[in-house]
This record gives sequence, C-alpha cells and structure tokens, in this order.
Amino acid sequence: MVKSSSPDALQEASATAIVNAMPHPVFSVLPDGRFGFTNAAAEAFFQTSSKILRSRKINQFIPPDSPITALIEQVREMDMPVSEYRVDTSSPRLPERRLVDVYVTPITEAGNRDKRDMPGSREVSVLFQVRSMAETMDRQLTHRGAARTVTGLAEMLGHEIKNPLSGIRGAAQLLETSGSADDQVLTQLIMDEADRIVRLVDRMEVFSDGRPLDLDPVNVHSVLEHVKRVARSGFAADIAFVERYDPSLPMVLGNRDQLIQVVLNLVKNASEVLSNHRFGDGEQPRLELHTAFRPGMRVASAGSSKRVSLPISVVVEDNGPGVPEELRAHMFDPFVSSKQNGSGLGLALVAKIVGDHGGVISCESEPGRTRFEVLLPRWMDDAS
Repeated sequence: MVKSSSPDALQEASATAIVNAMPHPVFSVLPDGRFGFTNAAAEAFFQTSSKILRSRKINQFIPPDSPITALIEQVREMDMPVSEYRVDTSSPRLPERRLVDVYVTPITEAGNRDKRDMPGSREVSVLFQVRSMAETMDRQLTHRGAARTVTGLAEMLGHEIKNPLSGIRGAAQLLETSGSADDQVLTQLIMDEADRIVRLVDRMEVFSDGRPLDLDPVNVHSVLEHVKRVARSGFAADIAFVERYDPSLPMVLGNRDQLIQVVLNLVKNASEVLSNHRFGDGEQPRLELHTAFRPGMRVASAGSSKRVSLPISVVVEDNGPGVPEELRAHMFDPFVSSKQNGSGLGLALVAKIVGDHGGVISCESEPGRTRFEVLLPRWMDDAS
C-alpha cells in the first residue's frame, strides 16, 4: 500500500515549485556562508548548478567588500529585512556587469525562535531583481517619445527649411556664373553647405514615415550574413567576425530591408569604433554576432493591452573601448553622438525601426566590451 504524502510535505513541495518558477534569483545563505536553497533563476544567474552551489560559499561569487555581503551581515545582526537598490554584482567569477535590487530577509524556523539571541547564526534568504530589462523598457518609452519629437521636427523642417534652401542654392548658382574666382569659392561654399543641410533633413524625414511596415517571416541569419558580406567587403575588411548562431531559431516577424538597416548600422558603428581604437599587443579588433531563443520576455504592444512575446535575440558585440559613461543612458536619443562629426541620428533610427517591429533594443557597455541586443517577435503561421 502506497503511503500518501502528508499535508505539510505537499505544502512544502508546492512552495518549492512556486519559488523555482519565479524569474528572479532566490537563494538562502547558511550561517557559515554556504549557499542553502537556490531556485532555477539563481542557478542561471550564478551559472552553476544548485548541487555545486550548496558546496560553495557566497564569497566565491560575491566579493567580501560587496554591499551584498554587508546586507547579509546586517540582517543577521538586526534580525529584520533589509534592501538596497542598484547594486553591481560584477566580480572575477561573474564578469558580466549587472545591476540588481537586493532584498535580504532573515529565515525563522518554527521552534527555533531562540536563534534571535544568537547574532550571526541565522540563515537568510536573498532575492535579486535584475534591473537591466526594467530600465531598458523605461528607456524604450523615452526613445519612442524622442522619436516622435524628431518626427514632428522633420515634418516642419521639410517644409520650412528645404524650400528656402532651394532658393538660396539657386541664387548662389546664378552668382557663380558672373562672379570672380574669389566669389566662386564663396558661392560654392554656400551650395555645399545648403546640400549638407538638405541631406541632414532628408535623414530626419525617415522618422516621419508613418506607413505601417510590410511584415513577413524573415530568417534573421540571412540578414546577419548579408550584413557581414557588406561589411567585410568594405568598412570592416580588417576586423575579425565571430558568429554564434542558434541553428534552430524560428523566423522573425519583420521587414527584411529594415532589419538589415538595423544590423548594418550597429555593425558599421562598431567597426568605426574598432578601426579608430588603438589595441594593445596581441589584441585584435573583434566583432561578434550572436542569436538565441529566449522565451519569457513579453511586452505590451503599442496602442493595445495585448502582450507580445519577444523570444528572438540578436546581439552585436565588439571588444572596443566602450561607450563613454555619460552617453550610455542617452545613446538612442536623437542628436546624441560620440563621433566628432556625427549627426546622432543613426542609433535613434535603429531604436525607431526596432520599436516599429514591436521589439526592444538595449546596450551594455564597459571598457573592452559593448553589447547591443535586439529582441524581436517570432513569426507565427496559422497552424502555430
């Protein structure tokens, strides 16, 4: 006869299943500093299985001088929950720079209340809430608002600037035919500058194109390979490319030409930075293209309460000097550029195109590594 599980055992199993289903890393730290319980998200965060984590101490992953270590000790001493926001978790074991909100809570087991009088002997639970995606979504709303501002500005400039410039250029051409050699130099300067302003306005007018995109199933790997061929035959001829593609990746719901524009802009920007950077001995400029399937990311579609899944990840990463820290929060805004003569419209256009696809773009940058990631919806046929 099979013995039925007790209600307490069923409740414990249910609680464990719930915590394992959480998307945020949750783990406990024992009094001796070793990991106790770890959920699936914590295993992914520390890139280590729970079995191995339980044999390791947290200071093997988190530096002793980290605020997280201080928070754990504070909770043990005070016997009350403590939280801290925007904590950097990067370390030699976890080189990827991630900002997290940290919530530390003392664990009190039934029948062991007397442990309150034993500072430092308490097991504590820790929850990390990774901020990167939440901040990315906030920035997406800002970028789209900025793009709408540029749209209105472009419509105004197209009428108020290009028409007068046409008259100015025509007058300069007439003066050139009857002027002296010195006058012709000045009239040519007027025409060149007029043409330059018109080209800038033409680039801005792309933002005012409100026509809906023609969306079809697109093989994102064919987009990346097309961009790589263009880059290697021209501006990135001396840069090493590394590809890490998921061969089972489904089709993207998108516009192929527009997606080529997105990846081409990102690759061209990275190539220009790499070409201008002085590498140390033994270092070579490198540009990596990655794809992956990442289920779980869902956002509300524009103008609708419907939530759309964005499982297709496309990454362009380089080993250049990184984006200046003061520009990182504004790099997708119009007219923001780290280039001396840049217009600051390239990444703003990339953000607009990705937004038009219902996707999300984010950037992580530090010296030696800049990583742009585009998340896009998958194409679903009628049979899916």
